Amino acid sequence: MSKLKNVYLQGVLETVKKRNPNEPEFQQAVTEVLESLEPVIEKHPEYQKAGIMDCLVEPERVIKFRVPWMDDAGKVHVNRGYRVQFNSAIGPYKGGLRLHPTVTESVIKFLGFEQIFKNSLTGLPIGGGKGGSDFDPKGKSDNEIMRFCQSFMTELQRHIGADTDVPAGDIGVGGREIGFMYGQYKKLRNEFVGVLTGKGLPYGGSLARTEATGYGLCYFVDEMIRAKGKSFKGATVVVSGSGNVAIYALQKVNQLGGTVVAMSDSAGYIYDPKGIKFDVIQRLKEVDRKRISEYAKLVPSAKYVDGCSGIWTVKCDIALPSATQNEIDKKAAETLVKNGCFAVGEGANMPSTPEAIDVFLSNGVLFGPAKAANAGGVATSALEMSQNSMRLSWTFEEVDAKLKNIMIGIYKNASEAAKKYGAEGNLVAGANIAGFLKVANAMLAYGI
Repeated sequence: MSKLKNVYLQGVLETVKKRNPNEPEFQQAVTEVLESLEPVIEKHPEYQKAGIMDCLVEPERVIKFRVPWMDDAGKVHVNRGYRVQFNSAIGPYKGGLRLHPTVTESVIKFLGFEQIFKNSLTGLPIGGGKGGSDFDPKGKSDNEIMRFCQSFMTELQRHIGADTDVPAGDIGVGGREIGFMYGQYKKLRNEFVGVLTGKGLPYGGSLARTEATGYGLCYFVDEMIRAKGKSFKGATVVVSGSGNVAIYALQKVNQLGGTVVAMSDSAGYIYDPKGIKFDVIQRLKEVDRKRISEYAKLVPSAKYVDGCSGIWTVKCDIALPSATQNEIDKKAAETLVKNGCFAVGEGANMPSTPEAIDVFLSNGVLFGPAKAANAGGVATSALEMSQNSMRLSWTFEEVDAKLKNIMIGIYKNASEAAKKYGAEGNLVAGANIAGFLKVANAMLAYGI
């Protein structure tokens, strides 16, 4: 149920539900943002008069296409491809490509909508977009993935460009997939431009991009908890997932003096009271591409448990959900609170349900929402775009320092916006408000 009281915003939400009846993820994302923006709309009637919210919840463009590809046995398969170009008020569309069986238009629209505010929060000139396909890269050979990526890019290349729309990686899209896609773009367009980010270092990639989302998550959470006199030093941490975000969040937690005792994948989770070893996880997932259960066979102090949702029963001081959307429900949130968790930082996109967020906020848990806490990846992607435009390459230390400053800035902007609009300490509201204001003012300047 929506908590909206503003009649105008109620009308906007009703229109969204009517136009998008079978898109629960998108409706959830819009509802959360509209609820946060009530005090802003009350204070700024010019946004209502100009129809800013009506325009903001409707994508500028939704592209949907078929992706035919051939497997190694010669059989033809057809998947669906998507690119939602949601809002370009402050810059070219920017957002990842997700390859996963759960990808639907609703999922891509929710991610694209979130991306508008996340990108705005970075302070960099990038708009919001998202894309992907219901193709599952798991169990596919390199050649099958190459053929899929080439077919996908054959259509997508018509709709993107360095100053129009710059996709990146997401779940299921790492350096291998970006390489195949960029190679196909280059063949078809005969141009070497920064049209994709997350590229390999030999062809225009940025140092620290691989680490960026995980590192940025920890920089944000560190700033958030330091403001309350706490730190990672000596803290017990649980990180869900074992992909790019989770792996490098683990590394940064270690560097900040914390101990990650549990990580997961879609099948189950590992628990190691002595602390999960970064080098073992990195090799297991990035080199060997094996299930996380293999970790317990390599490290005697670790045990593996079937069922990934059980990870939230592990006692911790700080939780970093970094797997997928809605992985923490009300029950899991209550368990975390009961076990003494004092801070949650979202490494994945919308990993906590609205009911879970209510539990965290009502119990005084410090909560860093995804659009703020996991903005490090897209921030560094924008830094990659800058390097490509200038035909320059910055050092790891230069990029990392810029990333850290961006994440500290995001926390401060979200915190100050929450305080200004009567929601002090609520970073969900603060991030939505701070991200919205920049985009809304740009839209206002353009006219209808």
